[in-house]
Amino acid sequence: MSTNTALRPEPPMPATALRPGAKSGVRPPARPAPAAALHSTCAATAVLLGLVAIGAMIHEPVLIPPLAASAALVHSAPALPLAQPRGVVIGHLVGCAVGYGVLAVAGSSAWAAAVAAGLTLALNMAARTPHSPAVATAVIVLLQTPAPGRFVPLLFGSTVLLVLTGYAASRVRRNAPRYPAYWW
Repeated sequence: MSTNTALRPEPPMPATALRPGAKSGVRPPARPAPAAALHSTCAATAVLLGLVAIGAMIHEPVLIPPLAASAALVHSAPALPLAQPRGVVIGHLVGCAVGYGVLAVAGSSAWAAAVAAGLTLALNMAARTPHSPAVATAVIVLLQTPAPGRFVPLLFGSTVLLVLTGYAASRVRRNAPRYPAYWW
């Protein structure tokens, strides 16, 4: 039998040693290396600046809040299910469809936005396309009522661009986690 302690699981901490509310074995993620943090930050900022420029040219800047959250997931946590292309692209399109559907039925109000947010979350969970920023897309549709003819293509193109920049950025820096973990 080997004496290698690296393979042996740690014994659980006694409940009395835990802080109130803390769970055994659950720890925050490790702090990224400065170069990795800078790389992720620059990649996310660059793609968002590109999206702002496109949005400004066509006078449709309302996509920035949910896409900023999507960029943060794709570039800082590329292995999470929430960051995968399926969730990013399809999740936002589901949020968009739900937003316009609720808008057609209930009109624009904070109450309708709350319902759209809940429906988007439920449908994304059912479709196995988890992406929390997509909930904000539904809310934006309800509260800002953008023209669908411009908004939907911009949303689709923006999510694809986010995924492609995540893919490219993960291959620029050596030893960076590869994105995506899976495509579909």
